[in-house]
Amino acid sequence: MIGLKKKESKFFEMLIEFAGKIVTVGEAFQHLVVHYENVEEQVVKLKEMETDCDVQTHKILSALNASFVTPFDREDIYDIAKEMDEIVDCMEEVANRFIVFDIKELTPETEKMTVHIVQAIRELEVMFKHLPEAKKNSVSQEQAVEVNRIENEGDLVYRQALSDLFRNQKDPIELVKWKQIYELLEDCIDSCEGVANSVEGVIMKYA
Repeated sequence: MIGLKKKESKFFEMLIEFAGKIVTVGEAFQHLVVHYENVEEQVVKLKEMETDCDVQTHKILSALNASFVTPFDREDIYDIAKEMDEIVDCMEEVANRFIVFDIKELTPETEKMTVHIVQAIRELEVMFKHLPEAKKNSVSQEQAVEVNRIENEGDLVYRQALSDLFRNQKDPIELVKWKQIYELLEDCIDSCEGVANSVEGVIMKYA
């Protein structure tokens, strides 16, 4: 991937830009979780960010449709862009559930899982920044491995959260609410891993 033509490099630039936007959304989501106040206002801002990320996804797909030269397979670029968008969609959906379910106070498990999500997102940004030089060094591949490690840690938190929920929550309505929220948080981390795995697959394909 070294010595890229301008038409090829623009896709890396757009993916790096997208990764930066996702980090911004992740930090805003974490702020909501840590500072759980003015919730509706914060959720509205997250929705605006999610819409901006949708625009970025369409920007990448439009460029893909109009380009004859791409740095790697069109299908791979398409899949990666859609998977990146899924990370943002998951976070926005969790935030929306806070309002829909009328959640008054968040659990410690929610904050723990959010920490893992943001960690994974930041590692993805590093991965994309080094992707254009993937034939020169192994940084992007190492970052993909790190995201997988974070996902495994997040999975342990998720399982423990569910276990504690079913063991201690006596109100069936609250149980249903929090089960859904934990599942969506887990989906966020899984989406990060999905992006990392797709990028790692591309690196291996063109090694």
